[in-house]
Amino acid sequence: MRKAECLFCKIAGHDIPSDIVFEDDALIAFKDIHPKAPVHLLIIPKDHVMASVADMADDQQLLLGSLLHRAKILAEEQGIADMGYRLVFNVRKHGGQEVDHVHLHLLGGQPLGHMV
Repeated sequence: MRKAECLFCKIAGHDIPSDIVFEDDALIAFKDIHPKAPVHLLIIPKDHVMASVADMADDQQLLLGSLLHRAKILAEEQGIADMGYRLVFNVRKHGGQEVDHVHLHLLGGQPLGHMV
């Protein structure tokens, strides 16, 4: 199910143009419009299954695992796997989440420094 007012649902439905780097029946990955690194991709489920990781149901573990697996593949395809990359789930407002549609950031292509 997609939500009509959700920005990422509109991207997944091709209602808003984006620079898509991967798409299958369940997931879509596209370039962030405000990149924080030379490679900054967003990987999302096409359906609006949860607003954030905090809303994950027990039966959605495989879906989130598929986001992580796709990130690994995309990092290899983008040529950043050998030097390293960062994967980030921002969770809710204080965690920096701006769009209420679960999404995974893949960042790389330069040293990213230590955050924690």
